[in-house]
Amino acid sequence: MLQTILVEAFTDAFQKSYNRNPDLQYVNFQKTRPEFEGDFTIVIFPFSKDLKMNPEVMGQVIGEKMVLNHPLIVGFNVVKGFLNLHINQTYWFQFIEQVIEKEDFGSNQLNIGKHIVVEYSSPNTNKPLHLGHIRNNLLGWSVAEILKANGYQVTKVNLVNDRGIHICKSMLAWQKWSNQSPQEAGLKGDKLVGEMYVRFDKALKEQTAALVAEGESPEQAAKNAPLMLEAQQMLRLWEGGDEETIALWKKMNDWVYDGFDITYRRLGVDFDQFFYESDTYLLGKSIVMEGLSKGVLFHKEDKSIWCDLTADGLDEKLLLRSDGTSVYMTQDLGTAEQRHNIYNPEKMIYVVGNEQNYHFDVLKLILKKLGRDWANDIEHLSYGMVELPQGKMKSREGTVVDADDLMDEMIQTARQKTEELGKASQLSEQAADELYHQIGLGALKYFMLKVDPKKTMLFNPAESIDFNGNTGPFIQYTHARIRSIIRKAEESDIDFLSKTQVFELNQHEKHLLKLIHHYPSVVVQAGEQLSPALIANFIFELAKEFNHFYQTINILKENNLHNRSLRIKLCLLVAKTLKHAGGLIGVGMPEKM
Repeated sequence: MLQTILVEAFTDAFQKSYNRNPDLQYVNFQKTRPEFEGDFTIVIFPFSKDLKMNPEVMGQVIGEKMVLNHPLIVGFNVVKGFLNLHINQTYWFQFIEQVIEKEDFGSNQLNIGKHIVVEYSSPNTNKPLHLGHIRNNLLGWSVAEILKANGYQVTKVNLVNDRGIHICKSMLAWQKWSNQSPQEAGLKGDKLVGEMYVRFDKALKEQTAALVAEGESPEQAAKNAPLMLEAQQMLRLWEGGDEETIALWKKMNDWVYDGFDITYRRLGVDFDQFFYESDTYLLGKSIVMEGLSKGVLFHKEDKSIWCDLTADGLDEKLLLRSDGTSVYMTQDLGTAEQRHNIYNPEKMIYVVGNEQNYHFDVLKLILKKLGRDWANDIEHLSYGMVELPQGKMKSREGTVVDADDLMDEMIQTARQKTEELGKASQLSEQAADELYHQIGLGALKYFMLKVDPKKTMLFNPAESIDFNGNTGPFIQYTHARIRSIIRKAEESDIDFLSKTQVFELNQHEKHLLKLIHHYPSVVVQAGEQLSPALIANFIFELAKEFNHFYQTINILKENNLHNRSLRIKLCLLVAKTLKHAGGLIGVGMPEKM
């Protein structure tokens, strides 16, 4: 690998020049900045500061020795504290041949034998998936694919929150105001159950307001409202195993699962294993009782069970209510234990919004207090919320953007814009429909994933589907343009796959090659940072650079056969890289547009 060769060459030159080894944490070569001449650059400042020497003088000394001692390095220049190296042209031509032959360029085997569990989606079975779930699902799925590309064995898991007071609210509302199946109501199962949840909340607010008008405080009214008391009684019946309550719960959850499956398939995400809160909360309860017996946890006067975290700078955390029913933390203790026992992974990554930062701090701390050393293997991939131009979404009020409706809108917008631009005029009706789906979903996924996961993002559907700018359709169109060039070359019987004679590359060719050369490092970095945004922004930069190359350089009309062959190969390499990178973020690359 070139990075390894450069590090060794620099270390050797440094040792021979100063009779000591450099601090390896600073021996890192990056792609040379556009304003400098060169291929790869290392910053000299940290070394000059350590040795109290002029960085330009050090760069000159080390550069001379690197050129003298290694044939791969054919020249250098020093700009202030930056040592810029020129790489032998032969290396770039060898790199081209290697990439063309490599089936999975960008993937690596760095972490073979290491296992990571990635949890994402984790929906509640009281409502359909919405815009916030879309970011969660796309982020979790993409992180899992990026980790796979870095050699990890990855298990994608979905913890379904299928029990609790919120589920009972939908069940109670259905009993009171519906009693229809999804088929009878003409709705997907998850949407029918979601409507019941909204119906319950509306009626509960009316009851609460009436109690407040009679003189109760808002807090008392919320607890004493008849609907809330009925929902709590239903939860107790469920945890007590009441047959009628369990039968209704199973029936309504099955409706929701059928609806979820449709949405997951359309979105292009999948899972290796499903876990259910209804299975794990009992294990969580047993862990709580274990902690109580060891004196790690304690009873309050009402018999509820708590963990005192005040000495750790947090507060007291409820783990079991006074009536014996569990809370989210209870089942998360059980789920974590179960996954550790099943997989014994290097890491358990939870893709959950940043409003749950405190929850995961508490989860890890309680597990440590209970003697689970593997709690340190838990990593919370905390991501920012998705907001719309009109503000935040609220599930209880029914003001969320439904995932299915959004996908329909994206596909329809893709159809409209593609037809306006005439980009599908030569396609059959079926091929055009497939293209609209690919563009619409590609726009959605790219827009969601190009933003750093930690940042709150504003989603604008119209902006996401523009064919110009930093969008999925711009990148997809670039890939389709390249595939058109390749097809024309093949139709003209141009032999571009034979080994090309070495010659001096121009700056446009070199820029493209250096970007492609950098791609495997981007994949490694994206895996380390759990950030699909690094992949997304890389392919935008690559697509932008290719379009500049396309507008500036003759490709098929080039008279010099060696130059023409090289440029077609470069097109092939760009398309190959776009397709591999697009696969890591779920963005399909069309052959024609």
